[in-house]
Amino acid sequence: MKKTIALVGNPNCGKSTVFNILTGSNQYVGNWPGVTVEKKSGHIRKSKLDLSVVDLPGIYSLATSTLEEVITREFIESDEVDLIVNILDASNLERNLFLTLQLMEIGKPMIVALNMMDVLRAHKDELNIEHLSQHLGIDMIEIVASKEQGISTLIEAMEKDHVPVQILPIYRPKIQKLINKVKEGLHIKVSPTLHAIRFIEEGISAALGHEKKPLDLSPLNAMVEESLRDETLDRDMIISDEKYRFITELSSHVLKRNMSQEKTLTHRIDAVVTHRILAFPIFLGVMWIVFMLAFGPFGATLKGYFELLIQFVIDQVASLLTMIDVSPWVYGLVIDGLLGGVGSVLGFLPEITILFIVLSILEDTGYMARAAFIMDRILRRFGLSGKSFIPMIIGFGCTVPALMATRTLENEKDRRLTMMIIPFMSCSARFPIYAVFAAALFTNNQALVVYTMYIMGILVAILSGIFLKRFVTQGSVSSFIMELPEYHRPTLRNLILHTWDKVKGFIIKAGTVLLLASLIIYMMSTYTFDLQPALEQVDSMIGSIGTFIAPIFKPLGFGDWKSSIALLVGFIAKEAVVSTLGVLHGVGDSAVNGTAALVEPIRAAYTPLAGFAFMTFTLLYLPCIAAFATLKREMNSWKWTFITVGYQTGVAYLLALLIYQGGKMMGF
Repeated sequence: MKKTIALVGNPNCGKSTVFNILTGSNQYVGNWPGVTVEKKSGHIRKSKLDLSVVDLPGIYSLATSTLEEVITREFIESDEVDLIVNILDASNLERNLFLTLQLMEIGKPMIVALNMMDVLRAHKDELNIEHLSQHLGIDMIEIVASKEQGISTLIEAMEKDHVPVQILPIYRPKIQKLINKVKEGLHIKVSPTLHAIRFIEEGISAALGHEKKPLDLSPLNAMVEESLRDETLDRDMIISDEKYRFITELSSHVLKRNMSQEKTLTHRIDAVVTHRILAFPIFLGVMWIVFMLAFGPFGATLKGYFELLIQFVIDQVASLLTMIDVSPWVYGLVIDGLLGGVGSVLGFLPEITILFIVLSILEDTGYMARAAFIMDRILRRFGLSGKSFIPMIIGFGCTVPALMATRTLENEKDRRLTMMIIPFMSCSARFPIYAVFAAALFTNNQALVVYTMYIMGILVAILSGIFLKRFVTQGSVSSFIMELPEYHRPTLRNLILHTWDKVKGFIIKAGTVLLLASLIIYMMSTYTFDLQPALEQVDSMIGSIGTFIAPIFKPLGFGDWKSSIALLVGFIAKEAVVSTLGVLHGVGDSAVNGTAALVEPIRAAYTPLAGFAFMTFTLLYLPCIAAFATLKREMNSWKWTFITVGYQTGVAYLLALLIYQGGKMMGF
């Protein structure tokens, strides 16, 4: 028997943790049809039945119309879903029950998993689960996802057959009568109660596309307005007020709060990390620790051992090619082209892994939510919305999902502004560039230099936001309301899954995009446009192109043709800047281990000032081709896409120019 189960819940309720435990590595990550919102699905490993589970986006309500909420509502209304599992944060019962009541109004089979019971008990609160289940008429399963407690019981509940839930009479007779009239007027067969309520709250727009045949809904809308004329609240607030009235009454019967004045651990920590004066210095200190762990002695030691492994592989392949007596052309293609290019990037895998681990810990504990709250205080002073900083944080990992995350911004001008500044955030693909240049030119201050790049990206993004808000995308600042979740101890399972997901993407890119780019670069650096072997690299196809565009970058301090080509190839993927330099400098056949082979060529080609200008330019110039395509899709405008890319590249050129020329004037 096959059954499809939808996991639904508020953000930070532990839903994705439950999903990861249920499916393990047996999960598939794709996109919802027609949109770029991530879709996670998988099969439950420990079930005797064929249970497919879908992890839906975290939402607070089904009533509004953000993309995530529309996706969730349409999916759970579809015939595809057999059972709704509502993951509920028991420590924040009142707020979570709002979505529970909305899900019940869909009228499908449903169970509730009460998560974070350990947090509720830590607060010394008492919840009568049996009474709550009886009041709602829904099976309740107590779980602690972070400790994998109650999961087997949850799976057993999923395996059972459940009847559709009964919709509770929670509204005043006047409102209930109005809901029934609207249901009759709409003639919607699927989730009629939910859509009648949405019509009462939102008007005619809520019913568009749902009615069986086009209807004139103006008389029905007029009837609703007449019925609600004596109400003190606006029509979009009446249903919510009724629900919260019911939730408050229900909570008073099933939940006993600890009313003592003792502060929880979360409150004590937040008193420091969100302090009006200390918060921002603490944020900078946390980020400094992150980079010290990745680039300090620990990261450098791991990188050294991994480079030995890479060099061992290259040596073995070189010995094999020599033994079978391949031609010099094939030997150079494999050793200098493929292995040299890809190996130059893979050498940074240990440091990147450490970076992802530490960032995952900060996210899992709840600190990154505080970071957004902290930055909201700063951004609002300059006329920017704090909502923008959440996509900006995502941009530390990859620009593509960061651009997608702007869909949570309701204000279109704020969304466009955020997309214009997100690429300034230093994605993980730029990391190898900073690392190799810092190792070559700033040996004693590697962590500080890389840290400076990340902070510079944040500052340029904020300053650009101020400029663009004033002169390009004028408008009022939208409000920013977000939940600060309880602090949690990171789970090893989530840590491994989150880190592996990001590291896997880095490895796959190295084995596909960078491998192909290295192959093409080697071929073009070996032959002339007449397809004759080049006597010197500078005479090759790549050399000719690089020599042509190099004068553009001469005022910035890196006017050699190899740097120009590396920046050009960086449009394909930012990691390709390092792999291209690796190919052009022939590091694969070097006796020096791995990425260390690039250190001497970079020292010879760049002064520290020119190297810093180069790093600044790669931080800020146009994004990779995948980010460019996403930017066009999300902006839905070629005009604004090219304005954005042109602005970013212009800022990169100007700042690199100021750094290099200003540094020279000051004697650096």
